[in-house]
Amino acid sequence: MVSTLSDLVHAQGCLNDNDVEWLHRLASDGQLLADLASADIVIWVATNDGSFVAVAHARPSGAATLFYRDIVGEGVRQQWRTQVRGAFDSGQIVDSSSPDWFEETPTRLRAVPIVRERGKDGNRPPVIGVLTRHSNLGETRTPSRQQITFDECADDLFRMISSSEFPDPTAPTSPRRGAPRASDGLIRIDVDGITTFASPNALSAFNRMGFDDELEGESLAEVTTRILPSTRQVDESLPVVVTGRAPWRTDIEARGVTVSLRAIPLKDHGTRVGAIILCRDVSELRHQEQELITKDATIREIHHRVKNNLQTVASLLRIQARRTHSDEARDALTQAMRRVDAIAVVHDTLAQGLTQTVDFDEVFHRVLKLVAEVAAAPNTRARTMSTGHFGVLPSEYATPLALALTEVVTNAVEHGLAGKEGMVTIDAVRTDEKLHVSVHDTGHGLPEGRIGQGLGTQIIRTLIQGELGGSIEWRGADGEGTDVLIDIPMRWLKH
Repeated sequence: MVSTLSDLVHAQGCLNDNDVEWLHRLASDGQLLADLASADIVIWVATNDGSFVAVAHARPSGAATLFYRDIVGEGVRQQWRTQVRGAFDSGQIVDSSSPDWFEETPTRLRAVPIVRERGKDGNRPPVIGVLTRHSNLGETRTPSRQQITFDECADDLFRMISSSEFPDPTAPTSPRRGAPRASDGLIRIDVDGITTFASPNALSAFNRMGFDDELEGESLAEVTTRILPSTRQVDESLPVVVTGRAPWRTDIEARGVTVSLRAIPLKDHGTRVGAIILCRDVSELRHQEQELITKDATIREIHHRVKNNLQTVASLLRIQARRTHSDEARDALTQAMRRVDAIAVVHDTLAQGLTQTVDFDEVFHRVLKLVAEVAAAPNTRARTMSTGHFGVLPSEYATPLALALTEVVTNAVEHGLAGKEGMVTIDAVRTDEKLHVSVHDTGHGLPEGRIGQGLGTQIIRTLIQGELGGSIEWRGADGEGTDVLIDIPMRWLKH
């Protein structure tokens, strides 16, 4: 079992929850740091024996990794100990003085102290861990302007990490699907919002939105204003993002193209000196999301209309039952009305949610109310009680189960407790393997131990055994009443 960052940190017992949360935030941007630095990024925390253990690792997506095997959970190697210990003790960035060899590959190490809080009363701030950059010198070639800029951005972020200015606690912790990465497009702006560098992918994204000139030397805010349609409502966070004043995210859309932006303000001792703007063309992703939203809304509307239609059918059956003069026909229509109502309850629940699953405990609570009319029959005083936990079930199981349990409880009240006072108890026990439901009534018991052959019993068998692939058993309870035992395999969890 792979240990998580929290597990590894808590095992050392030297950091508090706020420190752990800070490390989590930093680790979530590990890929960004690795891509900007074109190097492996490792986060270390101090151990109880005076050493360090790796708690997070990110490999560069545009360069060869040094570590083909995951080193999370391993102790710091002797060849890195001096730099890591130096950064931890001094609170300063420490670089290796000469190339270091790792498995026959020349490398260079930079150790960056991770600081969450600034020092108080002039004292050195506490260091909660160390971040190391492992650069592969074996593939060294003349760096492009993009790589030089990426390196500068990485150095700025390393400096901010050592002075508690990165990660920013006000930044959103859960990015939307399709969050931009460095390789998707990077724009660097100065403190005035003027673009000093735009990667080819970033320029292409803005070109697709209708900007045909060079971005460098232009105010990113003004460029964005020019390409946005005047009729479109602007997200209030957009000006803050394109000027790099806050670590927020937003989308801009023009000419049918949607570009996601993420701003990372760059600071030097608390003073903003510029920003990195990551951008990514997410047109297809947003289109897919919109299609899913539309489909969800359509499905919910269908469930709502089905529920309304079923309630209309139930109302017609109720009217017909009141008008009929035959007791047998009235009972049959009333039972049909309850069955339709039970199915309507499931569709009503599905119409209120975003998924095709239902909280069956809520559904069954409403289903029990359907037998209240039966329980209020002359000379019958029946009470119902539900215990246990059904949990969340997919709709294809919820509908037949709701209908089957309506029949079982109705039979228990209508036949088991006919003309007397008693209790019907429904208990649900859910495990990983099956759902076990027992229905016990304190009624008359099975006549001569035989199970009825009526329509209700046939419906119950068809639903439990046929549709749900389960089993059902009727037993005479010890002393009095009847037990109905239902077992349904939880096979939907294994799909």
